[in-house]
Amino acid sequence: MPTSDPHLELVEVPMGCGDPVSLGHRYLDWPVANPATAPVEVARVIRDEIAGRVTGLLAELQPAT
Repeated sequence: MPTSDPHLELVEVPMGCGDPVSLGHRYLDWPVANPATAPVEVARVIRDEIAGRVTGLLAELQPAT
């Protein structure tokens, strides 16, 4: 998704699902287990891991004030 805002950074995170498809963007691969086939207790751990990574990435992408 193109943007004209110089403070926005385009980041692609496939979570272990393949190769980058948008060249020129920042590419992070977060290999995580598939929660669809996991017991609910394990799926919750996976969910929390992803949430933590997203929170960290958002904090990292915040423009300096």
